[in-house]
Amino acid sequence: MEHPHLLVHDARDNVGVVVVEGLTAGTEMLCVVTHDNTDFRLTAGADIPIGHKVALADLSEGDTVIKYGEDIGRMVAAAARGAHVHTQNLKTKRW
Repeated sequence: MEHPHLLVHDARDNVGVVVVEGLTAGTEMLCVVTHDNTDFRLTAGADIPIGHKVALADLSEGDTVIKYGEDIGRMVAAAARGAHVHTQNLKTKRW
């Protein structure tokens, strides 16, 4: 049985979370939506550390990022589908 590389918590999410060590650019990830146990494939666009986020669709500067079905911040730089989403391109809206 193949283990997932990426978990998506809610069907509304536009980012998922890497759940394996050593994910490298070009890896075809098995992505599982935990809400309903569906899955899909997505290619990693960069080396992405465990616990970090991946864009599930192209995200533009100013877009709202949704994780766990909730607004977790806004993009301050664009990220293509499969790209690393972290502090370099995502900021909280709180300050």
